[in-house]
Amino acid sequence: MTDTDSTPEHVADSTKTSRLRSRRRRLLAVSLLAFVPWSVQQFTGGDVTFVFAWGLLNTNPTNVTTLLDFLVRYTQGLPDYILAWPVGVGCYLVAVASAVVGAVTRHGDDRVTVAALVLAGATQLELARGFSVQPGRVAWPLGTVALWAVAGYVYWSLDGAGDADDASR
Repeated sequence: MTDTDSTPEHVADSTKTSRLRSRRRRLLAVSLLAFVPWSVQQFTGGDVTFVFAWGLLNTNPTNVTTLLDFLVRYTQGLPDYILAWPVGVGCYLVAVASAVVGAVTRHGDDRVTVAALVLAGATQLELARGFSVQPGRVAWPLGTVALWAVAGYVYWSLDGAGDADDASR
């Protein structure tokens, strides 16, 4: 090991690179939640509906309904618990925006990302609860588990004082 390897500049550059990689990994984890079904809803006839952040995937008949299409066409007269889904998507979009700001500018606040993911998970728990109390239906809140797991990953992967310093700027 040479004297130049242990200089403060070398250590500082290594720390900055490590923090940038960590922020990018957190952004990837948050982004991948768009591809996980947030709720799997089963009916007694065997039909299944997968609820994603971007829309619904039904198995019988096989079709896709985007979130925007759902909000424009199908929300009239639906129970309130179903509106937890778009509220959760709004929270998720806040988490994505926060993670992007953190990855791009290195001045994001990961606490915002974590809080938004926790809230999004809570909304999906409410969606599954409301759906499951209906006769002949059950919903599995996979999104709650996934959103809270990523929130935990983001929280526990913080780089210590460096991230706290970044968050306060």
